Order: sequence, then structure tokens, then C-alpha cells
Amino acid sequence: MFISFEGLDGCGKTTQAAMLAAALELEGRTVVRVREPGGTPIGERIRELLLDGDSVIGGAAEALLYAAARAQLVDQVILPALARGEVVVADRFIDSSLAYQGVARGLGLEQVLQANELATGGLMPDITLLLELPPELAAARRGDTPDRIESESDGFHAAVAEGFAAAAARFPERIRVVDASGPPRAVLARVREAANL
Repeated sequence: MFISFEGLDGCGKTTQAAMLAAALELEGRTVVRVREPGGTPIGERIRELLLDGDSVIGGAAEALLYAAARAQLVDQVILPALARGEVVVADRFIDSSLAYQGVARGLGLEQVLQANELATGGLMPDITLLLELPPELAAARRGDTPDRIESESDGFHAAVAEGFAAAAARFPERIRVVDASGPPRAVLARVREAANL
């Protein structure tokens, strides 16, 4: 099973991915956790470039760098884990590119989707848990040293939220919207209910 977590920076994706993975492991499942961009040596180098506040990267280059990191992750980690019958829990996947580059960067959902279908060989998560939090609340939860993407304007992050809503409307069979407000354990309960886990 392949599960991805999506949402705005600061919505709690990393926390929920870790908590769900730990809960599934306690139940006897073998879980592989991955993050995007990253998870492979090349992916981690791309991550450094993408998140470096001194990097100036155009929208198309940004989208293709994310897709390249994703291609490596799928080939080297995700597909082998799924072939072994393990559960993959991803902190971001293709829907982030749809929201951030497709909508917020204005590249268009279709173009970004096509690039990522090439990168992943058409692989999509079985379940995507979209943690929903108003942009101003997500911003308040971010760390004190924002990366290049977190440093974008409030308008950019509002457009990202619209992008996630567009992805959820396009893929309703896969994307489950989860209220990310409140204590992490309460959110985890909602996550597990939404995913039937």
C-alpha cells in the first residue's frame, strides 16, 4: 500500500506521517517512510538546491527538479518496497507539484501532471491524506528559519491551498481531506478514519 500526506507547509504532514508509520509498525506492518524531495542521494542533493534560500529557480526548472527527485525515489525506494509488500508512507508526492508548480507557479495542472507521470511511470498513491489547515494557521506553525518555498508570499501559499483543492476535486477517489486542526493525536485519529486504517 502506498500512502501519501499532502498539505501546506506547517500543516503537520511530517508529524502525521511519522505517527501513522509508527502505529502501523506496532500493528506488525513493515513501513518505509520517504520524504520529498529527497530519500535518495540524488534526491537529497536536489532538495538542498530547491530549498536553498539563495537559489533563484524558474517555475519550469523547479517543477522538473521536483520530478527528477521523484523519479529517483520511485525507482530506488518506492517500487522496490511495494514489490516486497511493504507499506510506503510519503511526506509529499505528486499532488504537491500540482499545487505548488501547477497552480501557484502558474504552469498548469496538465503540464505538471504529464511531467510527473513520466517521472513516476504513472505511479500514484493508493490513498492521499490532504491535511487541511487555513494558510494563516499553517504559517504560524512553520519554523523560525523558513526555506525558499516557505519564504514565499501569503498570496503564493493561498494559491497552493487552491491547488490542493483542485487536486482533491480531480482525484476524489484517492484524496481524502482531513481537518488538521487540534492536537496531533486527534488529527491522527481523523487520518486513520479517513484512510480506513
